Amino acid sequence: MGVQQTHPRRLALHTSTTFESLSAPQFGALCFRTMENGRPEILLITTRETHRWTIPKGWPIKGLKPHEVVEREAWEEAGIKGKAKKKPYGFYTYLKRLADSRTVTASVEVHALEVKEICLNFPETGQRTLIWLPPIEAALQVPEPQLKELLAGFMANEIGKIGS
Repeated sequence: MGVQQTHPRRLALHTSTTFESLSAPQFGALCFRTMENGRPEILLITTRETHRWTIPKGWPIKGLKPHEVVEREAWEEAGIKGKAKKKPYGFYTYLKRLADSRTVTASVEVHALEVKEICLNFPETGQRTLIWLPPIEAALQVPEPQLKELLAGFMANEIGKIGS
């Protein structure tokens, strides 16, 4: 009959399958602008369903690189036009409730996006609230601990060091 497996050992055999089926990649835009005093401000938007503060983000889009997805999401969700860095600024995870009521762990690859233009009319105009805040204040508004750390530690003058 072989070696009897304990329950944890049986579960361990299925760990990768469980994580793969219950995790979802997303790409997020850390949209920033530099004020006249040289200090950065970060854009936060509300989610459509729960009205929590977050950054623009979305699912992968076939044919687009992650930084291109970030640029598109910033435009669609907040009317922001700018150039996103190709190299990620950081990562965070959160629990995402899907339309079918399942909950998955979303892993968000965050790219810094320097704002070049703010448009008043964009695809999701009126569906979200937008606010510009200094990094520490922005960090206080979001619920996800890892996103809080990314926002609190953001310094616009450091972005040049992470590459284009």
